[in-house]
Amino acid sequence: MSMIQKVRKAVFPAAGLGTRFLPATKAQPKEMLSLVDKPLIQYGVEECIDSGVNNIIIVTGRGKASIEDHFDKSFELEHLLESKKKDDLLGSVRKISDMMDVSYVRQKEALGLGHAVLRARELVGPEPFAVVLSDDVIAAERPCIRQLLDVYEYYGASVVALMEVPRENISAYGVVAAERVAHEGSTGRLFRITNMVEKPKAEDAPSNLAIIGRYVLTPEIFQSLTEIPPGSGGEIQLTDGLKHLLKSRPIYGLLFEGERYDAGDKLGFLKATVEFALRRPDLGGPFREYLKGMKL
Repeated sequence: MSMIQKVRKAVFPAAGLGTRFLPATKAQPKEMLSLVDKPLIQYGVEECIDSGVNNIIIVTGRGKASIEDHFDKSFELEHLLESKKKDDLLGSVRKISDMMDVSYVRQKEALGLGHAVLRARELVGPEPFAVVLSDDVIAAERPCIRQLLDVYEYYGASVVALMEVPRENISAYGVVAAERVAHEGSTGRLFRITNMVEKPKAEDAPSNLAIIGRYVLTPEIFQSLTEIPPGSGGEIQLTDGLKHLLKSRPIYGLLFEGERYDAGDKLGFLKATVEFALRRPDLGGPFREYLKGMKL
């Protein structure tokens, strides 16, 4: 049996325009919108680092320079904080640039998630990799990417994160048809995927299991993404690529343990802000008291 390659790299597609958050995203990338006091994309990056994946590839587009600045060293700011003896803040700023190796590739036109992943092909090379959509913020005791890596490291196959979604909301997601797999420690959470449908009508959905923005993929996905015909608007969708890959390779789905917030949606973003603030040791207590006192 061949050795299963370690996952060292994670791809962050970040070239989208973020139209759902206009006017806030007119001059600021949606990935840099702040959830309490950290930009959305940093939560995903920290999840990868906590999962042992330190090589971050960010797929950017026009107007996304602030993402690069955020993960770069800031000598002036560090010097200022050092001179004012603000060691806690200095530590948190340094941690951002020290925590990983980061590289960037441009997606000149937003031609779908599959196209964004394909843009990272040269930087990823012939090895397995993770994909993280920073709109999906996940609070979990064991990082979601780590949960997927456990499955990948056992089977050596691609694995996607799944979530149970009410039928009335299912048409907003890629949905899988799948068979449950007996796997030690997964307590009925692991599935082998048999088919995928992008945004089906509720009555046509093969299940209530939706794919969310966490993937661990084998490098064969790149070939699949080049072989599928582009869909509407010339877009290449990752779900279509996975469906193509399914013809020749197994793909697993894991109902991850944790709470997922759709921070790409205004209401989801507000919910995440409240929940993450309440979880903070420095803010949780006073914020909870404030919320209790509100006249609702």
